[in-house]
Amino acid sequence: MKYNKKIRLKNNKECCLRNGNENDGQSVFENFNLTHSQTDYLLSYPDENSFDAEQESKFLKEKSESENEIEIIAVVDNVVAGTAGIEAVGTKYKVKHRAELGISVAKEFWGLGIGWALMNACIECARNAGYVQLELNVVAENTRAIAMYERAGFVEYGRNPKGFHSRKTGFQELIYMKMEL
Repeated sequence: MKYNKKIRLKNNKECCLRNGNENDGQSVFENFNLTHSQTDYLLSYPDENSFDAEQESKFLKEKSESENEIEIIAVVDNVVAGTAGIEAVGTKYKVKHRAELGISVAKEFWGLGIGWALMNACIECARNAGYVQLELNVVAENTRAIAMYERAGFVEYGRNPKGFHSRKTGFQELIYMKMEL
């Protein structure tokens, strides 16, 4: 699946949203470790990253060649500011209509519209791939992300009071959200 679009951010800088590719492995690896150290709302911590830069390159290559999954990077001034992707829930007939969405943006770039743009790019790609439902989970305390998802049309369909176990704050409630495409 391919994606490439330029947008203008709230600070008037240009941002390129495009497929991550093999050459982006090191930058995306560094962005992952950075974003996962800057917030306690993501699934893992930097020390739990199971990829190195070379494995990240291979992952990005696979996603760029996929017909129904994608990893999009947001590039501002030649810096990877954020990433987002859609991944199939599964390949079995009963679940192949569903995809999961994940987004992360480096703190330096929060509030500029990158998260919104990445989310909308993933929604567009999910529709183009033929998915019927896009899903995500979000920590209940992450009110900014929840507001963004709701504004886009995601709705809550459940909660898990002990969905994450944070090293910093203990258990975190997860909200499950979905969007009918």
